Amino acid sequence: MPAPDQPSLSLEPLWWDGLDARRTRPALTGDEVVDVCIVGAGYTGLWTAWYLLEADPSLSVLVVEAEHVGFGASGRNGGWCSALYPVGAATLAAEHGEQAARDQHAALRESVDEVGRVATAEGIDCHYRKGGTLVVARGRAQAARARAEVEESARWGTGTTWLGRDEARERLAARGLSSATYNPSCARIHPYRLVTGLAAAVERRGGRIAEGTHVGTIGERRVQVVGGPVVRARHVIRATEAWTARLPGLRRVVAPVYSLVVATEPLPASTWEHIGLAQRETFSEHRHVIVYGQRTEDDRLVFGGRGAPYHFGSGISPEFDRDAGVFETLRRSLRDMLPALGDAAFTHAWGGPLGIARDWHPSVGHDPATGNGWAGGYVGDGVATANLAGRTLADLVTGANSSLTRLPWVGHRSRRWEPEPARWLGVNAGLRLATLADTEERLTHRPAVLGRALSALTGH
Repeated sequence: MPAPDQPSLSLEPLWWDGLDARRTRPALTGDEVVDVCIVGAGYTGLWTAWYLLEADPSLSVLVVEAEHVGFGASGRNGGWCSALYPVGAATLAAEHGEQAARDQHAALRESVDEVGRVATAEGIDCHYRKGGTLVVARGRAQAARARAEVEESARWGTGTTWLGRDEARERLAARGLSSATYNPSCARIHPYRLVTGLAAAVERRGGRIAEGTHVGTIGERRVQVVGGPVVRARHVIRATEAWTARLPGLRRVVAPVYSLVVATEPLPASTWEHIGLAQRETFSEHRHVIVYGQRTEDDRLVFGGRGAPYHFGSGISPEFDRDAGVFETLRRSLRDMLPALGDAAFTHAWGGPLGIARDWHPSVGHDPATGNGWAGGYVGDGVATANLAGRTLADLVTGANSSLTRLPWVGHRSRRWEPEPARWLGVNAGLRLATLADTEERLTHRPAVLGRALSALTGH
């Protein structure tokens, strides 16, 4: 039991507090014939619907969702709307040419601004604040990676700059801070307000959303709903991210990997004077295990990270959202990073799965011959990327020959993940290696040898 002066701990996303996080729209009960059927009412599906209806208001667009709008990562994430992309510019350039690599990253930077533009135009109060992102280096090994990232960014024009210790501390007073990198192309958002506001905007434009509608199979111009109804459509878009692994024949397309998050109580102004983040910067650390944080509109700290295990057979279950050991590691890590946090209480702890393709390469595509399209595999950086996917899919469906449809991620096909148990062993070995590499660097103060082993295992 919590101490009398401590708030109780909620195991649902902070973002759902005070909002109607349940099914409020009726399920599909009969067969349908529409122009476009989109499976999944998260960012990808809803942005696709919004841009389709903007391009052609006469289209009949139906979005079907197994749970409720924003049930998955779109309503649970850490609230970063960033231009981060899991595939480096050099890798993209080797496969598609330098200009294509530059175009991909430029489109992502544009997408960060586009999310803010549409939110303003549609009156979506999602607490959008473009304060950039700060990634701190705590120790020589992290500083070496930070320097390398700045050099790579200078080559490709992605906007990451170096901050010395004093300049970095002005933004975030992290313990052991030696330097940091800063990139302006990131906004803090309230994820659930964005996804629910976007759903309402889709409906205002004439789109329809059916909740509680579980799809069993996706075929050529056809969606079979569990329990009977069939949707026939000229175009079918799969926007299911981590849940793609539950669809027949697609179990090995993405690996659902869990990311967990904790949140503090609202902190007083005196605490924020010591911590920083005055411009509402998002923040992270140059370590191997990914972490991410933000300062919310009501002055809480939200802090999340990887570290939860991958579950055998690409398993997804509500019980996997809650790992007491990972929650405690996150709380301890945040207190260690930001000692000014003191004994502030943590009020929320939650999680959910994200989708990772075998080569860490997000993709978007559409086959005119079958009418089927897809987008996903965002590796946890899907807020702005999903907006780019929605704009791209709208162009692909309507046949527009645009700069977006020529980006290198369009039509990309990742190889499939290995069958079990190799998948379970490999993914969890990678997670364990990342943790051990961070431990090695804390002890040796040098770049981890295990970091090279991690790269060799993941091929990334």
